Amino acid sequence: MIGIGVDLVDVDRFRRSLERTPSLRDRLFRPDERARADVHVDPAGRYAVRFAAKEAALKALGLGLGGMAMYDIEVVRDDLGPPSLVLHGKALEVAQRAGVTRWLITLSHTDQLAQATVVAL
Repeated sequence: MIGIGVDLVDVDRFRRSLERTPSLRDRLFRPDERARADVHVDPAGRYAVRFAAKEAALKALGLGLGGMAMYDIEVVRDDLGPPSLVLHGKALEVAQRAGVTRWLITLSHTDQLAQATVVAL
């Protein structure tokens, strides 16, 4: 194991951030992430849990916020399996240098809280 990261996000606070700064969606989330979240009446929980996963991935790599663009960390999911991460750009380079070959990720959210655990292997 290379690292483990856990993050917890307040959904209401994240919702307010998205309302205050709509450009956050484009800065933090890739098109497929936005499409998956925006089909819901209230997408804030989906965005918050993806943000938690991105921050947990940074922690698993030994980095904090600002360690790389969160846009380069993509949370992907098909309807049959668990979520996973796809890294792009600098995030991919950093993970490769750290020796990451696989990620384990779990996501959970309620109306109030979004939680993610990410393990870099």
